[in-house]
Amino acid sequence: MLETISSVQKFNYSPIHRGINAYKKRADLITKVKTKPPSSSPSVLQSRCKSPDSSWLMMAHQQENTIGIIGGLSAMATLTFLEKLEFWSSRNAEKHHVPFIVCSDPAIIRKNNNNIGLQQQMIAENLLQKRLFLEESGAGCIVMPCHMSHLWYPHVSRGCSVPFLDVSECVARELKEANLKPVEGGRSNVRIGVLAAADSPLLATFYHQKLHSQGLECILADKPTREHMVIPMMEALKQKDMEGARNLLRIAVQVLLVRGVNLVILAADEFQGLLPCDDPLLNKCIDPMDALARSAIKWALHKSKPIIIEQ
Repeated sequence: MLETISSVQKFNYSPIHRGINAYKKRADLITKVKTKPPSSSPSVLQSRCKSPDSSWLMMAHQQENTIGIIGGLSAMATLTFLEKLEFWSSRNAEKHHVPFIVCSDPAIIRKNNNNIGLQQQMIAENLLQKRLFLEESGAGCIVMPCHMSHLWYPHVSRGCSVPFLDVSECVARELKEANLKPVEGGRSNVRIGVLAAADSPLLATFYHQKLHSQGLECILADKPTREHMVIPMMEALKQKDMEGARNLLRIAVQVLLVRGVNLVILAADEFQGLLPCDDPLLNKCIDPMDALARSAIKWALHKSKPIIIEQ
């Protein structure tokens, strides 16, 4: 369990591919994978999702603590989470590496479809099929390490036969357990800022609800911050202007800190690894996927004995 936070670095980590070269290294890996010919047609993939191969399915069922991972809507988000899972699992007392199954096929969002409602329905159904596949494959717990995917969390998690971790709930729980103190001595409530991507404002609402349930005050980025920093930041990322995007992220975080928040939740996959690992602002930021990874590992290991994951 986390103690009072004297350094917010406890919510961050130092993975192999983080900082200035993080995206390039992961992108190189993705490119190498994409150059290989596909091993199966979509129809074969669908059949596998309905009926996993019995040989490795039996192996998965033999390990009740297997974590099922629904791949993000970008391969980058999935790779980043696997890094986190490996990092945090190596920090438990006995350095156990937990078993996991990954089901990832982000291609659905690349299909041109002018009907936004239909496209969202297709994504929701795609995520639901992945969840069913992981359940049948023997996963005892399911996580969805993608902020955008969590827009469909209520639909995808409904009726799940195993624990399905909600990233916003994981963050709220860790913040509550951390027993944070207000920035200003005269204020009783702890303030947590939330910075979401321009195209997913609903994510900020999810965090607001979860944090409020834990007695924490949630401060969202205001309209000027979204219009003059977040939106240009996303455009800079599309143009591969990493330095420009990095500077805009720094300004957006500073604006929330000036408003008196203790910490800023970076609620977007695009924000991961954007700031260099030696940037002082990281001490005031939370990557929710760290909390999700830690929660999944604690679930996987709690049956054998209490596990302490060093922060």
